[in-house]
Amino acid sequence: MLPGMVRDADATRQRLLDAALAEFAEHGIAGARVDRIAAQAESNKAQIYHYFGGKAQLFDAVYGSIVRRVVEATPITTDDLPGYAAGLARLYDVHPEVMRLAVWHRLEPGGPGADPIGAEATSRNVAQIARAQAAGALPAHFPPAVLLGLVQHIAATWTEVNPEFPGALPDAEQRYAYVADAVRKLIT
Repeated sequence: MLPGMVRDADATRQRLLDAALAEFAEHGIAGARVDRIAAQAESNKAQIYHYFGGKAQLFDAVYGSIVRRVVEATPITTDDLPGYAAGLARLYDVHPEVMRLAVWHRLEPGGPGADPIGAEATSRNVAQIARAQAAGALPAHFPPAVLLGLVQHIAATWTEVNPEFPGALPDAEQRYAYVADAVRKLIT
């Protein structure tokens, strides 16, 4: 294959991933349409099947890329779990598609299983928390996996607020401060 063709193939693949991200975030796996993805990517359905194999595999590729971005952008540090949670909350504000895809990933019947990068990062994070608990740096009231889950769910709190929430939401910086404070109280 000629060098220019490789760049074109990479560009086409990336356009398909970008278009699929928007489509899956909006419609989920079942509601997404490959013809809309192809049109948005200025490509065709045959390219989706060529690069990804099908709609489910395309979702896996999109979800995997999002998981990688989240893992890379928000490394956990057991010295600062409140900061980790506030960083996640900020990422969810800036990239609302992350939580939308995560919800679709959980909701779709017969959908894809756990993302291998996410599963490995979660195992690594749980092990870090366990070591910090064993060293006395974090309280051991909750098992390590439970503590990680609670921290991550606190970080996602503002993405899950119903429209019936009383009054206006706090501004972004105040929301991040509330997240950090809630985690701080959780671990003291």
